[in-house]
Amino acid sequence: MLTLRDIISNQDENITETKKYGMPCFCYKNKMFAYLWVDKKTQEPYILFVEGQHLEHPELETGNRSRMKIFRINPKADLPITTIKSLLHDALDLYRNGIIKIK
Repeated sequence: MLTLRDIISNQDENITETKKYGMPCFCYKNKMFAYLWVDKKTQEPYILFVEGQHLEHPELETGNRSRMKIFRINPKADLPITTIKSLLHDALDLYRNGIIKIK
C-alpha cells in the first residue's frame, strides 16, 4: 500500500493527499482523482479512479458504479507498475487537458 501511495503521489507535483470517506484520497489541483483502498470481501487493494467512465482499459472494473472504475491489485504478485503508471497518466490527462474541469 505504501508503494502504491508513492507511485500515485509521484506522478505529478500538483498531486496532494488527503482522507475522504476514511480512504486515502489523491487530488489533482484540489480536485479528487483517485482513492486507494482494500476490498472488504477479497482483501485486495485497489485504486479507484473518480472519473473512470472516461478511461478504457481491460482490467478496469465498473461494478455497480456509473462514474468510477477500479483497478485491482493482486497482493501476491509483483505490482504491474507500467500499467498503474499508464492508468494514472491517462486519469491525470483528463484534468490536464480540460476534459474534467478544475475550478
